Amino acid sequence: MAAMTTQLASTLAGVALRVALALFLPAYRVYKLTASVLGALLAEDDDDVAGKVVLITGASSGIGEHLAYEYARKGAYLALVARREESLREVGDAALAVGSPGVLVVPGDVSNTDDCRKFVDDTIRYFGRLDHLVNNASIWQVGKFEEVTDVNNFRKLMDINFWSHVYPTRHAIPHLKKTHGRIVGVTSNSSYIFVARNTFYNASKAAALNFYDTLRMELAGDGIAITEIIPGVVESEITKGKMLTKEGDMRVDQDERDAILGAAPAERAGEFARAAVREVCRGERYVFEPRWYRAVYQLRVCFPEALEWCSRLLTVRRLGPATTDTVARWLLAVPGQRRLAQPPSLWSPEIKAR
Repeated sequence: MAAMTTQLASTLAGVALRVALALFLPAYRVYKLTASVLGALLAEDDDDVAGKVVLITGASSGIGEHLAYEYARKGAYLALVARREESLREVGDAALAVGSPGVLVVPGDVSNTDDCRKFVDDTIRYFGRLDHLVNNASIWQVGKFEEVTDVNNFRKLMDINFWSHVYPTRHAIPHLKKTHGRIVGVTSNSSYIFVARNTFYNASKAAALNFYDTLRMELAGDGIAITEIIPGVVESEITKGKMLTKEGDMRVDQDERDAILGAAPAERAGEFARAAVREVCRGERYVFEPRWYRAVYQLRVCFPEALEWCSRLLTVRRLGPATTDTVARWLLAVPGQRRLAQPPSLWSPEIKAR
């Protein structure tokens, strides 16, 4: 009898919660949509970054590079971090040319806590303050879990995609408290939706997402804001096909890239950065860019089975003998589709060497 009573109470609680959500959620979504539209039409940036100091990791190419240019156009001082020093200095010079009043280039490995401490300390010594920390560095992995012969090959991916958010944040928090600054974490739509054949990548991005969601609650009373940027498919070295293979080495494999991304439209990095920095400066907690990816997130919440079925159909089911002969790649092979989906920069396998 006691068990039946407990089960009945649990069932009633579940029904009550669903009814409350059904009543509350539509009104909440209308409020959010209205606030977003009015903010886009009427509001100025809440956070004017002119004269402020912004540290960006993974700034030598792709999203990080273009975030640097966008912050520079808004008049921010920049501290740029990446392992490729020559490319990083080229980005620094370009940032100065488009409006940054000062740039510090700091070569470093974001997966190394000592390097992270050093580039945060170097930024403070050089500029005297830190206002925005932008954790952006990332690498990609493609391949089914059962194809991996040694899972230890992917420790590097977790180091870069997760710990590169933790280490700089840890060292930057004392300085961000002084300026009531902001932490900006660039994660991935894989944090929210199912993407087959990206097992370790998805896990690393979900870890970063939950790290920021928890940290936001802990830092709420310290004056530090947190914005999570959730990119869709954006022009970068990752969408060019640079990935960590199941053997544990980095290479450009555009066949594997096409097997996953298929005909998904890739946004140009400059357009992405312009929209992302605008929303960061408006104080948004979450920035989905392109915005229509928010609808995919809603699909996962409401109809997870449908999203899982679509992902499996596109990226797991094969139309030929090779593992890359997926439906997604077949769709991209439709005449004219590649030109519609991918900027010309993604057609070539060439990436920056240094």
